[in-house]
Amino acid sequence: MSLPSYPDSPYSAPPVSDHDSYGGQQPARTNGFAVAALVLGLLACLFFWTVVGGLLLGLLAVVFGIIAALRTRRGRAPRRVMAIVGAVFGALGLIGSAIVLVVAVSVFDSQEFKDFESCVDRANGQAAEDRCTEDFIDELSN
Repeated sequence: MSLPSYPDSPYSAPPVSDHDSYGGQQPARTNGFAVAALVLGLLACLFFWTVVGGLLLGLLAVVFGIIAALRTRRGRAPRRVMAIVGAVFGALGLIGSAIVLVVAVSVFDSQEFKDFESCVDRANGQAAEDRCTEDFIDELSN
């Protein structure tokens, strides 16, 4: 028993290869650099208060976002907006982390902090250390 044969369809199937019929390469379906830029940028914004979180992840997000945006401009990959948003979030994380770093360095380099360190070194108990901490906070707030 044989299966019935059907006449050939007048519509042909689309080409299966990765190339279009004119010889050019079609853009990729996804842009890994754009996805990485967005994820790293969001993490940089969430962890901007840490050096690794803000500076390192933010810098990586900016670099990956620029690479992804350049790839989309040349037509080799999609998701241009995602790449730009990832780079912007990375830049915001970098800026936030830089501000936190400057404030931390200025506090640790201040005369008030040096007075606090000497007070804690001279303290001979937890109550004295607590008093040093209270005095330090009062000096910073004034």
